[in-house]
Amino acid sequence: MDRALAVVEPKEATKDLVAEAGELANAVGAELTLLHVTTEEEFQNRRSSIESVAGLNAGYNVESARSGAEQFAEKIGNEVLDNVDFTAMGRIGDPQDTIMNTASEEDIDHIFIHGQQRSPTGKAVFGDTAQAIILNFDGPVTVTTGDEE
Repeated sequence: MDRALAVVEPKEATKDLVAEAGELANAVGAELTLLHVTTEEEFQNRRSSIESVAGLNAGYNVESARSGAEQFAEKIGNEVLDNVDFTAMGRIGDPQDTIMNTASEEDIDHIFIHGQQRSPTGKAVFGDTAQAIILNFDGPVTVTTGDEE
């Protein structure tokens, strides 16, 4: 492992995932990137909420959302990782596509992601980002499950 990517989500379980990724990356001297993806739907909802506040012209745009996502990833990294260097990234888009594109762009060779505990039917109907990453990423994928908060 030379370059690892840990996907940061707004779930308590993310902290354990990031800690594990940091521990492994640090042990082998790998670079660690923390990525938080804001979906287009989340971006639009937040933008609509901000614009609906009377008299508030905050100018919430794609760059604001990307920066906020990056700050979230950085906050988690700073909270969880001791003596581990990392790069925080924020992106907007479809999580599966964004994770795969970022992995390709950053020459990532190991992905850490939190998986949702769904039935096979649930995965077929709703899709599952972790499953798609496992099937499409050309390298090791570490998936944690558990606390869904």
